[in-house]
Amino acid sequence: MKRLIIVTVFATILFVGVPSSFASPLTFYTTLSGPNEEPPNGSPATGYALVTIDSVLHTMRVQVTFQDLLGPNIAAHIHGPTAVPFSGTAAVATTTPTFTGFPSGTTSGFFDSTFDMTQASSYRAGFLAGFGGSTAAAEAALFSSIIDGRAYLNVHSTVFTGGEIRGFLVQTPEPATMMLLGTGLAGVALKFKRRRKPQ
Repeated sequence: MKRLIIVTVFATILFVGVPSSFASPLTFYTTLSGPNEEPPNGSPATGYALVTIDSVLHTMRVQVTFQDLLGPNIAAHIHGPTAVPFSGTAAVATTTPTFTGFPSGTTSGFFDSTFDMTQASSYRAGFLAGFGGSTAAAEAALFSSIIDGRAYLNVHSTVFTGGEIRGFLVQTPEPATMMLLGTGLAGVALKFKRRRKPQ
């Protein structure tokens, strides 16, 4: 039942939270899992994330849902850029030790926050320093790494301090494809619910 609720919430976010297709904003998604970590791990935890970047308003909206971590979470953030798209590791780019307001100390949760990328507090101090303290340059570099598939979001726990679940961010398809995806997710959720119903 908990999985059904998370899938339903995520599907709702996809349709309510994603603006229509135009140059800005751009929305990216990922599925978070232990096998996606580097090195991979066998955690049963799962999660989903949506990251919406807007280079006109200079904002980044981060939405994350996660469940079944093996230990309480201690941090969540975006890393980037990796040397190769969709592979490897990179330093943290966003606020440390974790996103402001992220539900720390839990094994399941939901997070939705919009960050002002003109503020130094939206970045890890070392990431910002790499651009001479310029938030404009840091924003451009972070947004570029997300667009290029060289940024990932992960959730760290007390069991896997280096990261229990993660996923590389991928741009969402156009609205028609998103509608198909949402219909598929709803179908899977309904089938899952029926299968678990006592006969």
